[in-house]
Amino acid sequence: MPNSQPRASRRGFFLSASVAGAAVASASLLKTRAPAPVVEVLKPAPEKGGGYSLSAHVKQYYKTALV
Repeated sequence: MPNSQPRASRRGFFLSASVAGAAVASASLLKTRAPAPVVEVLKPAPEKGGGYSLSAHVKQYYKTALV
């Protein structure tokens, strides 16, 4: 009596693995959403120049620019 179950193929395995991986990736993206960005209130620029201020994004730039 021949075996009635079809033999598993590599192509089917990789197709199933890629579909499962895509499902896990999409579920993890849906689960973790970025929090709403915090809006920083900007001060009006001075009339006679000198508008430089050490803000949070400038500090972040200085951290990333260190050699």
